Parts: sequence; C-alpha cells; structure tokens
Amino acid sequence: MAAAALLAAASVPSACGPKTDTTNSEATDTTVKTQRIVVAYVSANSDIMPDPKAITHINYAFGHVNKEFNGIDIQNPERLHKIVTLKEQNPDLKVILSIGGWGSGRFSEMAADSANRTHFAADCLRVINEFGLDGVDIDWEYPTSSEAGISSSTADTDNYTLLMRDIRGRIGKDKSLTLATPGNAKYYDFPAILPYVDFINIMSYDIGRVPFHQSPLYASRHTKLTADSALKCHLNAGIPKEKLTLGIPFYGRGFKEYPDYMDYKDLKVLDGCRMVWDEEARVPYIENKDGELVLGYNDPRSIDIKCRYIIDKGLLGAMYWEYTCDNPQGELRTIVADYMLGRKGRDYEASRKQK
Repeated sequence: MAAAALLAAASVPSACGPKTDTTNSEATDTTVKTQRIVVAYVSANSDIMPDPKAITHINYAFGHVNKEFNGIDIQNPERLHKIVTLKEQNPDLKVILSIGGWGSGRFSEMAADSANRTHFAADCLRVINEFGLDGVDIDWEYPTSSEAGISSSTADTDNYTLLMRDIRGRIGKDKSLTLATPGNAKYYDFPAILPYVDFINIMSYDIGRVPFHQSPLYASRHTKLTADSALKCHLNAGIPKEKLTLGIPFYGRGFKEYPDYMDYKDLKVLDGCRMVWDEEARVPYIENKDGELVLGYNDPRSIDIKCRYIIDKGLLGAMYWEYTCDNPQGELRTIVADYMLGRKGRDYEASRKQK
C-alpha cells in the first residue's frame, strides 16, 4: 500500500493475466478534476506528524493479525490516537488502519476459518470505534504466496474474498475498506471483491530491483514491469479506473555503493557516481563509474510527470509510501498535493521548468 522495504515484493512477474474489455476504463480524462485523493502511508515508528492539509487519507502502518488468528494487534497505538487528532485541523481527513504489510502473516489461517473471520471482522469494527477511524485497509501480501516468509494456501484467494465480504458486512457501508495490490495484479479475485471495496492502491514501486528501475513510468532498457503496465494489468483485471490510485515511492532502491533502501531525504550522489535521467522510463537514477545503475528512485520531476499521468488517465488519485521519507521541506508531497487537490493546472510542469 503498500510500503517499501516492509511492504513491497522483491520482484513481480510482468504478466497481467487474461485481458478483458477496458475500452471505457482506459479513456483519457482531458480535464483536471477539482480534487482527487492523496493516500499517504504513515508509519508507527516515527514521531513526525503529517500535514493534514496535504493529504486526504492516512493509511496508518500497521496493524497485524493477532497470535490467536481472530483479531488485530496495533503497532504503537498511542501514535495512532495522535494521528486521529489531525482530523481537528482537517475534518475531511480520513484515517485508516492498514493491517498487514510485507512479512506480516497469520492471514491465511485467519481467513480460512469462518469463526476466525467473524471475530476478525468484529475486531475491525472495534478498532474503528475505539480510535475514531474511517475504515481499514487489508494489506495481505499476498494470498497464495509465501514469498514474504508467511504461511499460504491455494485457497487464500477465495478466502480473501470471504474476508472482505465479512468485514464489509460488519463495518457497514459508511466506513472505508481498501487494499494494496502488487503491480502485476495477481493473487486477488477482483470481480468478486469489487462490491466490497471502496478503492485499490496499486503498489507501482519495487516492481524491479537494481540494476533495474524500481518505479519507472514507461519501459526502457533499465526496466521490468512499469507503472504504466501495472495500471494496464489492473484495468485488464476489470477494475474501474475510478477505483484505482497509483503508488509513488518516496525512497530509492540501491546496491553496491548504495544501501538496498534509502529515503529521498537521505539521497546523495557518492564520489564516482552521477545522476542520470532516463528519458524513456521518465525517472532518474544514479550510476557508478562503471556505468551501472546503482540507485533507482523518483525525484520531483518524475513525480510531477506521474501526477499528470494520473490526471490524464482519470484515476482516483495518488498513493505514496511513506510520508516521513520526504525531505523536511515536503518537496515531493507538495507536488502530489498540488496536482491531486486541484491547486495547480496543466501549466504546472512548464512553470516548474522555468524556475
């Protein structure tokens, strides 16, 4: 949803699965809507408070399936209480508990048992009421897969559908129920779960590992899956564009000279390296003296381009991991807010280039 090192898979196949008719879904939106949504993941292990005017939704990361397989354990519940107080500054802000994340297990056992599912759904309602939340985000990564070191079963996909049905039935229609999905749009029965979910956050990051870009918009010699192909995978799976957000990383992925994971605020060019712009993929990267891609990331220019892409495709909005990865000036999140919340129009890219 969805969360960089904790959330995203090391790699995903590029196949999208069976194609359905998406003629209407892929129509270009040629007007800038007044406002889309901005979903920001906010981690439990930070004390930074987000700007409630720069986002529409906070996904608090994380809650986990408890050891009894029938309820929710919340990381740092005191911070969640503080995050909810941001609604005093922005009454329209939605605060959602994201349950799961990369390596978070016990979903398979919980969802396979009808009694456990019933108790878990009831606990979703409990935490919503106890913390004053606007819903829950089920970030099981991934049904039928043990890639993250969690248990799995061939029945997981069907049980996931039953889980979403049970949660929706318990929390009611006025609370949000969302999920984060990998770029290849696998693991979920989307036609079956669509009646229960409000929207879906595409994790269009960590979709390639160095020496490939981790979040390119389009294909180049340095790419595997791309954000554009991830969107097409989801549209081909039958999801309406109005129920999709596109994920944007506020971090980089590296190797050799660079660590595997690096916040945007910590990014720097090491001796012997240089920044390069991939005009085809529409993202930057850092290469070493041997010409190798050693850090793939997104910068203000590439995020600006992705935001215009979201508008052009008529998507619901943008999602990013993670709020505290941005620099103290809020350089990246400001661009996202300006576009998604209707603060800037079509001439924004041109005006930025002139600065």
